[in-house]
Amino acid sequence: MTVIVTDTGFAPEDWTAPFVALAEIATHQGALDLSNTDDPTVLQPHLADLHLIRVAFPAFNDGRAFTIARRLRMMGYTGRLRAVGHVIADQYAMIRRVGFDEVEISDDLANRQPSPQWAFRANWQDHHYQARLRA
Repeated sequence: MTVIVTDTGFAPEDWTAPFVALAEIATHQGALDLSNTDDPTVLQPHLADLHLIRVAFPAFNDGRAFTIARRLRMMGYTGRLRAVGHVIADQYAMIRRVGFDEVEISDDLANRQPSPQWAFRANWQDHHYQARLRA
């Protein structure tokens, strides 16, 4: 099982359609799985039809998914964007700043890093170095 993390805390999965890999995009039903090595620019013709894109974090120290999320948002993607995999609570603020809407974590990680640890970082819009520089 997995847990979905949002700014309001932990939530159960609410998406019911299947996810397909980029190679199978022609068969998608609104949801796509991207690896951290996929090129998001090939999605341009499909962005309007996609409602949820999950981007894989194979390791917490692999930041390529951050770049993919930012590029998708800059390309005009307005649907749900979910980080999935090895994401830790300390990364939540940056996850949100680059364009992700939510994070999907394992039950094991949710037990090790409970909801209050994630909620502590949910004020991601107010506490970052750029905001302090503008003040």
